[in-house]
Amino acid sequence: MAFQKAVKGTILVGGGALASILGLSQFAHYRRKQVNLAYVEAAECVSEPVNREPPSREAQLLTLQNMSEFDILVIGGGATGCGCALDAVTRGLKTALVERDDFSSGTSSRSTKLIHGGVRYLQKAIMNLDIEQYRMVKEALHERANLLEIAPHLSAPLPIMLPIYKWWQLPYYWVGIKLYDLVAGSNCLKSSYVLSKSRALEHFPMLQKDKLVGAIVYYDGQHNDARMNLAIALTAARYGAATANYMEVVSLLKKTDPDTGKERVSGARCKDVLTGQEFDVRAKCVINATGPFTDTVRKMDDKNATAICQPSAGVHIVMPGYYSPESMGLLDPATSDGRVIFFLPWQKMTIAGTTDTPTDVTHHPIPSEEDINFILNEVRNYLSCDVEVRRGDVLAAWSGIRPLVTDPKSADTQSISRNHVVDISDSGLITIAGGKWTTYRSMAEDTINAAIKAHNLKAGPSRTVGLFLQGGRDWSPTLYIRLVQDYGLESEVAQHLAATYGDKAFEVAKMASVTGKRWPIVGVRLVSEFPYIEAEVKYGIKEYACTAVDMISRRTRLAFLNVQAAEEALPRIVELMGRELNWDDYKKEEELETARKFLYYEMGYKSRSEQLTDRSEISLLPSDIDRYKKRFHKFDADQKGFITIVDVQRVLESIGVQMDENTLHEILNEVDLNKNGQVELNEFLQLMSAIQKGRVSGSRLAILMKTAEENLDRRVPIPVDRSCGGL
Repeated sequence: MAFQKAVKGTILVGGGALASILGLSQFAHYRRKQVNLAYVEAAECVSEPVNREPPSREAQLLTLQNMSEFDILVIGGGATGCGCALDAVTRGLKTALVERDDFSSGTSSRSTKLIHGGVRYLQKAIMNLDIEQYRMVKEALHERANLLEIAPHLSAPLPIMLPIYKWWQLPYYWVGIKLYDLVAGSNCLKSSYVLSKSRALEHFPMLQKDKLVGAIVYYDGQHNDARMNLAIALTAARYGAATANYMEVVSLLKKTDPDTGKERVSGARCKDVLTGQEFDVRAKCVINATGPFTDTVRKMDDKNATAICQPSAGVHIVMPGYYSPESMGLLDPATSDGRVIFFLPWQKMTIAGTTDTPTDVTHHPIPSEEDINFILNEVRNYLSCDVEVRRGDVLAAWSGIRPLVTDPKSADTQSISRNHVVDISDSGLITIAGGKWTTYRSMAEDTINAAIKAHNLKAGPSRTVGLFLQGGRDWSPTLYIRLVQDYGLESEVAQHLAATYGDKAFEVAKMASVTGKRWPIVGVRLVSEFPYIEAEVKYGIKEYACTAVDMISRRTRLAFLNVQAAEEALPRIVELMGRELNWDDYKKEEELETARKFLYYEMGYKSRSEQLTDRSEISLLPSDIDRYKKRFHKFDADQKGFITIVDVQRVLESIGVQMDENTLHEILNEVDLNKNGQVELNEFLQLMSAIQKGRVSGSRLAILMKTAEENLDRRVPIPVDRSCGGL
């Protein structure tokens, strides 16, 4: 950044003079990074944030109540809504934003985690000579570069491999990918390239090698979507926007325009979901940025308004990290039903998706078993037969509702708009709908431009190009080293904090508890196999987290990475939040129950229970049944037909292994299907049958009993950590 600011002072100097001032190598760097200079120029037009830290939620609610009239009121706290609030407030407009749930609780946290222009959209643009598609790709590629620039801690370029299995496809796809680079122009992240078969397998060793011709690698961006959305909201709050989550719009306020005699939208009646308190928020302009719920707000304005949203469900699954290389994604351009599947490394796991099926609008979308199995089958087609793709390796699954829209002003109201749509109703309600995550900023800019024009607001041009988001300004790739050195954090935890909070990671580190160990000195983990620490719960409350679900899904991403790990961390998270927010025992229990219900239905835990139930079929060979019975009876020495914690403790003690009772209870509870406190022989056989079929993996009881059987005489310690923890 220091170099960019130095260049800014000489921006009007001729090319030759500039080269002599900077030196040839720096001048070449400057030429490659001209787009970054534009970002710096734009960002420096904006005054400094009015708040060093985002105000508390209570302070924001007071502002919403006491402000006589805002210029802009945004309804919706997803990427687009928060983008609108940030765009408006940095133009000097008095801005408010309300969200009925948490920031990014809907579609914006359930994406494919890509920041991309859309390779398939470019293909359609070329094949159909569609200029609108081309412009959409061009715009998205510009926005991709901007997002990578303004939130470098939350985003990074990612190479994505396109495997080729037919010779004629090699030049076809190569031309298409090179055009993608060409359209990106100066915003191209890195140039695409071709790999031979051997090199492709070297980069992606688990790839299906039969008939593989080679591969093409291109670059797109990847990000932590919920944290990115939150960063936009926090940045808007720091610049002075009154933003509040858990504020539901009950109705729209209207007043008569004295000049025209027509009713105009003049604000909203809002309800605090957490307390039930209601009050009016008045504004000159109201913006509807509610994604899949677009039509709900439109009908508040006009009950006869035509529905424009056509919701589509996209399911994703998360699998263990060993399913993909750490830094190489995979694109399946033509699945069995013509859809596109991405297979990407993310947060040291592997994410696969997405599907595209019509759905009803709901606040709680549920991933279907059919969609999960469709993704698994497509993954099997591209991975080596040496890699067994198991249903039990699905660690989490979710469904996000994509708000496809029709343009109400179009002659053909049935056709889906490929781009975003800004609509202004007769009463002045402005609706922004459609589009994609990558283009949230340009969507916001178009929306605020429309608001200024329609409502005669006084404001200048958009200033969000190059405006750093919360945590991005002073982040560097080596920031985590200072966290390790200054605070005594584990390297993995320090890297996680730097990549999540950017330059705000030091504030989280200051809150970290002492571990009582020689190393790490501070940073008590919430769950052993993930780098999330207890201090993040305390800091998450400063970031407007109000519920346990907020914490496990959007402040941390535990629920999206491993639902079993998220469930294990829940009691401690609720305890910490309860201490900070003064929850009583009833409230704590309510939070636990709500969060478990969220994991069960929305994050794929329901699918786990359906893989192993008391009605599960036992399909084992007679020889396998005899083998598993013998293993079971080593624990059931009294031939009762079931085993309890006491039986397991007895066997472990006989080989010199100590394990606390709570851990043993958790292990048996995973297999105790009828929840009677014991594991019966039939339940054990159902478990082993499900493991053989690949529906269940990582069962701690199965691993414990197998290891005990093999080591009763050798006295070898038995591992009990989750093995991937699949669903």
